[in-house]
Amino acid sequence: MSQPLYVFDMDDTLFDADCAMLWNAFLVEEGIVTTPGFLEQDRQLMVRYANGEMKMEDYLAFAMAPLAGMPKAQLTVLVDRCVEKHILPKLFPQAEALIRQLKQNGMTMVIISASVAFLVEAIARRIGIEHAIGINLVETEDSYTAAIQGTPSYREGKVTCLEQWLLAQPKGYSEVHFYTDSINDLPLCLHADYAYLVNPCAQLVQHADRENWQVLNWG
Repeated sequence: MSQPLYVFDMDDTLFDADCAMLWNAFLVEEGIVTTPGFLEQDRQLMVRYANGEMKMEDYLAFAMAPLAGMPKAQLTVLVDRCVEKHILPKLFPQAEALIRQLKQNGMTMVIISASVAFLVEAIARRIGIEHAIGINLVETEDSYTAAIQGTPSYREGKVTCLEQWLLAQPKGYSEVHFYTDSINDLPLCLHADYAYLVNPCAQLVQHADRENWQVLNWG
């Protein structure tokens, strides 16, 4: 008998923060980024993201520039340190409890995020979610570029990426439960069988009056 699949957006859904912004602040803290105004530019891009107006290519060109040529082994160490120090403390208690309960019940969980895959995968491992989908980047021999590989898991692309992931699985799922806060995820909310709007943005909450949609207030 097939089981339901539980799918989670990451930023401002599982976590009371945007993890990519925490990562960028960490890079400044570590002295890896020294560009004046870097964090202010990051905030401006995130405002555009929240309004559903950001081009992912523009964001990646900005965010990956400080990491150009950095060996993947060094990047992995930095990501793990950032996750432990800055990101895990922002996990919503309700998210932590839900993940624990779903694991006990043997349910399959997936994070699908518009953040880069190397960050999403590291976070998923630390909070006990087996599967993670993020934006895959073209790689050189030992580092990442800012170029997108395949379909970016952003807006309508999240639906495509989830469908591709499902086709690659050895078993099917009876229904999809999706948790998000963002208007950017409206396409996946409409695609899912059940949608849970976690502290939804003003634009998304306007769509909340639908069958099998529920607003959750986490904090």
